[in-house]
Amino acid sequence: MTDPSEYVPPKVWTWNKESGGRFASINRPIAGPTHDKELPVGRHPLQLYSLATPNGVKVTVMLEELLALGHGGAEYDAWLIRIDGNQFGSGFVAVNPNSKIPALMDRSGPSPIRVFESGAILMHLAEKFGALLPTDTKTRAECLSWLFWQMGSAPYLGGGFGHFYAYAPTKIEYAIDRFAMEVKRQLDVLDRRLSDNEYLAGNDYTIADIAVWPWYGALAKGLLYGAGEFLSVQEYANVQRWTDAIAKRPAVQRGRMVNRTWGEPSSQLHERHDAHDFETNTQDKMGDAAVA
Repeated sequence: MTDPSEYVPPKVWTWNKESGGRFASINRPIAGPTHDKELPVGRHPLQLYSLATPNGVKVTVMLEELLALGHGGAEYDAWLIRIDGNQFGSGFVAVNPNSKIPALMDRSGPSPIRVFESGAILMHLAEKFGALLPTDTKTRAECLSWLFWQMGSAPYLGGGFGHFYAYAPTKIEYAIDRFAMEVKRQLDVLDRRLSDNEYLAGNDYTIADIAVWPWYGALAKGLLYGAGEFLSVQEYANVQRWTDAIAKRPAVQRGRMVNRTWGEPSSQLHERHDAHDFETNTQDKMGDAAVA
């Protein structure tokens, strides 16, 4: 690996080798499918294709919260899309041309509607069911501001700090310092907001919290990139309080399990097709199938 201080970018970049790091084998500078593979379709109106990364957890938590509120139309099938090349199958690319999870097909109307990007899915579901998105103009604006704050900020946390701190093939001091500084600034932004607000939009739990919690709640508990001590996350007391409160919600606990393929087998529900799956189909109960 060339010393970063010696690298001089060429006049025209070309893809002539893998970039290195954990995900090098699936990184490429072109879009589109690499192979033909149709997606499965279950019996519910909502078909989710995902993995329990922070972005995937947003949507499964949202769906479980809607069901907890009594919205039966939010029943869903959650299909596992492993990030090992499956995201480049023709069926998945047809749902999300950006080849990222999560992706949703809403088949409740006369013709299917595809929705991709986690923030767009949260808004689609909130508006569809009239829930978890404030209706008064001021609070709605606050909610959407924090929702889009997350969409704009998390790439600095994941693709910036997380990549260079945990996944890059070499440790680059400048890159780690640059993104650690930004992530701590983001935590401070959240901590100040939550110092006098129970939730991000104010008094009520909304899609803003559902979007931010999987990323920054996990970060606050040292669950992302093994970086809790490095970032002194315990210093952000208001973020810790908010994180703990959301983690206690039963719908959040269920949502975290869906499409999860790591951790304790009892916390993994690879596919979700019915509410009873949480009791019967977690990996600790799947026998030989749990090896798959």
